[in-house]
Amino acid sequence: MTVDIDKLRALLTVLGEENVAEFEHESEGVRVRIVRGGFAAPLQAMVHAAAPAAAAPAAAAVEVTPADVVDVTSPFVGTFYRSPSPDAPAFCEVGSVVRPGQTLCIIEAMKLMNEIEAEMSGTVIEVYAQNGKSVEFGQKLFRIKKA
Repeated sequence: MTVDIDKLRALLTVLGEENVAEFEHESEGVRVRIVRGGFAAPLQAMVHAAAPAAAAPAAAAVEVTPADVVDVTSPFVGTFYRSPSPDAPAFCEVGSVVRPGQTLCIIEAMKLMNEIEAEMSGTVIEVYAQNGKSVEFGQKLFRIKKA
C-alpha cells in the first residue's frame, strides 16, 4: 500500500481552491482525512492505514501504521508549540490519555495560534515534533494508540 504524494498534493490544491472544509477517502486500506476550518478554528489532518504494517511492500513510499495507531500530522507549515506558554506544562506527553477535542499542541502560522486537537480517544505513544521548531505540511506530530 502506497500513497502517491504528487496525487495527494494535487488533491490538497483542489480542496484549497474549492474551499472544501472536510474530505475523507479510503482506498486499498489507506485512509486520508482532511478537516479544515477558519484560521482561528482548530485544524486537523491525518493519514493512516487501516491494515497491519506487515501488509506493506518493502518499497512503500509512505509508512503504513497498524489499524489501532493514528499519526496526527501538521495541517500546514508553522511553528510547533507543546504548551500554551513557555512556562506552562505541555498539553500532552508520551503516555498521556487524550480524548476527542483535547488540544495536543499549537501551531503558529502567520502570527495566528491554531490549536491541533485529538480526533479520538487514545494514548500518546510518540511525540515527533520539537517544541519551538518549524513543521511542514503533513509532518508527523504525534502517534496515538486508539482506546
